[in-house]
Amino acid sequence: MKKLILMAVILLCSVTIVLASGLPVNKAVSDTTKARSKKVEVQYTCGMHPEVMSNKPGRCPKCGMGLVQKDTSKKDTIKRNK
Repeated sequence: MKKLILMAVILLCSVTIVLASGLPVNKAVSDTTKARSKKVEVQYTCGMHPEVMSNKPGRCPKCGMGLVQKDTSKKDTIKRNK
């Protein structure tokens, strides 16, 4: 009788572990929806004066040149000589 109860408990624990490992995790789904909702802010800068920044196109207050959209896709990299 004790062996039967022990086997039933082991079987119940095994089934619980197998079923719990197959459940989907909702955290990954919520993280991807947050990433989609981020807005990319466009900035404009002067070609001659990179310190001049604006949220909208216009003219540079220092030299009068047109502001161009800042390219945020490129990352600053350091070139090393080997």
